[in-house]
Amino acid sequence: MEKKIIKEKFNYFDNNNVILIDGSGYIFRAYYALPPMVNPQGVPINAVYGFMNMMVKLVQDFKPKKIAVAFDVARETFRNKIYDDYKSNRHSPPEDLIPQFSLIKEATKVLGLPILELEGYEADDLIATFCKDAKLEKKNVVVVSSDKDLMQLVDDQTVMLDPMKHTWIDDQKVLEKFGVNPEKVIDVQSLAGDPSDNVPGVPGIGLKIAAELINEFGSLKELLSRTNEIKQTKRRENLEIYREKALISKKLVTLKTDVPINMGISDINFDINFLSPELTNFLKVHDFKRLIERFENFKNNENSNVTNEKIQNYNFDFKNRKKNYKLITNITQLDEFLSYSYKQDVIAIDCETDSLNAKSANLVGISIAYNLGNACYIPLRHGLNSKQADLLSLDEKKEFPKQINFETAISKIKLIFEDLSILKVGHNIKFDSLILKQKKNGSINVFPLADTMCMSYVLNLGNIQNHKLDTLALTEFDYDTIKYQDVCGKGVNSKTFDQINPQNAFEYAAEDSDVALALYNKYLPLLINEKKVFVYEKLEKSLIPVLTNIENEGIIVNPETLNRISTELSKKIEILENKIFKLSQEEFNIGSPKQLGEILFDKLKIEGGKKSKNGSWQTSVSVLEEISQRGHLISDYILEWRHFSKLKSTYSVSLVEQINKDTKRIHTTFSMVGTSTGRLSSSDPNLQNIPIRTEEGKLIRTAFESKENYYLLSMDYSQIELRLIAHIAEETSMIKAFNEDLDIHLDTASKVFNLPKEKITSQLRRSAKAINFGIIYGISPFGLSKQLKCSNTEAKHFIESYFKRFPNIREYMQNIRKKLYEDGFVETLFGRRVYINFSDSKNQNLKLFAERQAINAPIQGTAADIIKLAMVNLENNFNNMEPKILLQVHDELLFEVEKNQIGECIKKIRPIMENANLPMKPLKVKLKVDYGYGRNWAEAH
Repeated sequence: MEKKIIKEKFNYFDNNNVILIDGSGYIFRAYYALPPMVNPQGVPINAVYGFMNMMVKLVQDFKPKKIAVAFDVARETFRNKIYDDYKSNRHSPPEDLIPQFSLIKEATKVLGLPILELEGYEADDLIATFCKDAKLEKKNVVVVSSDKDLMQLVDDQTVMLDPMKHTWIDDQKVLEKFGVNPEKVIDVQSLAGDPSDNVPGVPGIGLKIAAELINEFGSLKELLSRTNEIKQTKRRENLEIYREKALISKKLVTLKTDVPINMGISDINFDINFLSPELTNFLKVHDFKRLIERFENFKNNENSNVTNEKIQNYNFDFKNRKKNYKLITNITQLDEFLSYSYKQDVIAIDCETDSLNAKSANLVGISIAYNLGNACYIPLRHGLNSKQADLLSLDEKKEFPKQINFETAISKIKLIFEDLSILKVGHNIKFDSLILKQKKNGSINVFPLADTMCMSYVLNLGNIQNHKLDTLALTEFDYDTIKYQDVCGKGVNSKTFDQINPQNAFEYAAEDSDVALALYNKYLPLLINEKKVFVYEKLEKSLIPVLTNIENEGIIVNPETLNRISTELSKKIEILENKIFKLSQEEFNIGSPKQLGEILFDKLKIEGGKKSKNGSWQTSVSVLEEISQRGHLISDYILEWRHFSKLKSTYSVSLVEQINKDTKRIHTTFSMVGTSTGRLSSSDPNLQNIPIRTEEGKLIRTAFESKENYYLLSMDYSQIELRLIAHIAEETSMIKAFNEDLDIHLDTASKVFNLPKEKITSQLRRSAKAINFGIIYGISPFGLSKQLKCSNTEAKHFIESYFKRFPNIREYMQNIRKKLYEDGFVETLFGRRVYINFSDSKNQNLKLFAERQAINAPIQGTAADIIKLAMVNLENNFNNMEPKILLQVHDELLFEVEKNQIGECIKKIRPIMENANLPMKPLKVKLKVDYGYGRNWAEAH
């Protein structure tokens, strides 16, 4: 088919074009694009602010003479009379958006933009009617919307601009989307239906099949009159059975072109007047200072950074962008660059430091990007203020360009980084926030903010190797970034960033913020289109300031206690070594896998040994556990020796070295993208792997203390994953047991072993507990037999008995396996998508592992989502005051609370955590939070 290019037929930016804006679509985009904001009266206004900015940009880009904004008036329209269930599946809008609808319409009026709305009709119908009128007057139309329903309007005189993807939609784009030309889109939609609007369509027919049928038969009417010609039995039967549904669907998707609105093309004239008294008053009432400045600039024709060329290049080719990177070395340059940045709604930032330890690092420089390809680097401490920089020779320092005085530069940067009207984007912006929060680095509170690393995590969890900036630039833009080692070197010859001449560093630094801005522009529409905004906004982005505060606060660790624990562990290790050497009849390096393998399998001739590809004996935990099951005591001693040695090296020794010399606390770093299920992970040091149930793990926890006159308060979700599988599987008897606060393991044992509760022994209860938790991880009979130390046959019988008593859990597991193989992903209750990569090969172990992941991910992932939501709600509720969260470890939050406030804090914290629930569909099983407190972490458990 010959490609048509509408651009050749009329100029998109001819100001005689009619511009019709889908205002309803813009409202939600504006709401989700910006963080919560309130006006001086406390009314939410983030959507209002975002909407106004978007409208202004459109006006600046198109400079139209005729423009109008179409709004929906109410949910119910004439379509609900045709089909009761039309759009019945739509959720209510967020509570803080509802009061903004009327304000947005008021904002549209004060901007001087004509409004199209009529009771009983949708905004799309009004746009369709005006498109028809415009064509009668021989005017070209630009419809500004991402709504696929409006694509039926595209023709030689009508084109669409998708404001989310920043792309033009002509008839060729419609053909790519639907597989048919615009005039046949209605017929395709009638067959395929639309789940988002509850348009029924014909079961079993998607867009691809619908397009094939319409292209073959020419129209829906012709298709339905010739269904006997369709060879596929099921397809033919569905078309005959659901004929009326298809015809109803056609009425639902066909846009009205004869809406009786009291306006015409001649009534939607527009004359720019961005300083009218009505507009100025509206801006002052809602404290939109930045918009007032922007309108003044527009009037003076100073706001020239947005051009027609920019709009046309919104579907950007980042790899071939025009690059304009600047090194800022004087106040004049800084003021000029910041003046451009101030005119933006969104900028990207990145900090360069002399260390990766955010709590102790010195800020070396800052990069800012305000537009794709337009970025700068502001060096602040190159060759200054660090031990590493002092290693530079005088000659090297002389070659450095002069840098702006640190305090002077920071005072200017602080104003824009704390400006509530400008969104600051970063890649792992939590690191930048913590750096800038330190007094020595400017005491800057970066807000509002967005994080492209978290955006990628929400969109691509399990689907890509990692979420590093370099990886994403290559994956998303086929762009190979400048690497850190290209600038600073590697190995023994490497330098820290403050030792690098800014002339050699600025392109690398500026590129980081430029790439981050490009990723933001790409990811934001994807989050909206894939309905992942809640997960990103409420569970990830909102958590960033919470985690920044946690990492900044740190936790006291007593070095004397750690040294005492280290001595105790050394004694235990020595005792175990003597026992091992006695059984092996010689001393050897227990930590050497090679020597250990030779002792176990060559000297002691223990059966069941396996060799790796290089010919050495395997001595992994699983191998040692198998040997232990066969009664070889030496393997038990080796496992204990490994456990104690790891505790000593990882905690009792290394924790002392990680105490911050200034705060006397340990400041762990939480990774927001380090797990495959949405859980947080901890590093430098990892405080999430301290054993909970062993005596030695408890001993390590005694070293974590509260400050004087305070307690450590532990608030821990009780059996949250079991509660979630009960809800997800809709297992009513288990839900009932949890909601009645019964002993779930005792209750399960009674059901599985078919005995009254009073006859359940402690051993049977332990078995039921192992089954309960094992089921969550898709445990096999072999795995259960190892835990219970029973035969495979017995374990298999236990699992079968469990599924007989809880059949819905078996059904859940079967359904989740099916979803895995059909979709390649599973989802948490909050909508977090987890991709699970597995091979379609005959590797059965790989497939079984993928299935176990799929069974567990929605449960563990939902638990992770719940505790994240709880942390955000707690931070909002306590408004950055006490009690302070010090740590998050799996299902537990650890607080530092003043002693005389402990009872009151428990009363406040517990309900917030127990009600951190799904916003639309509350859990059927109640959440329960246990608590404990004491002078140290061990006492709090």
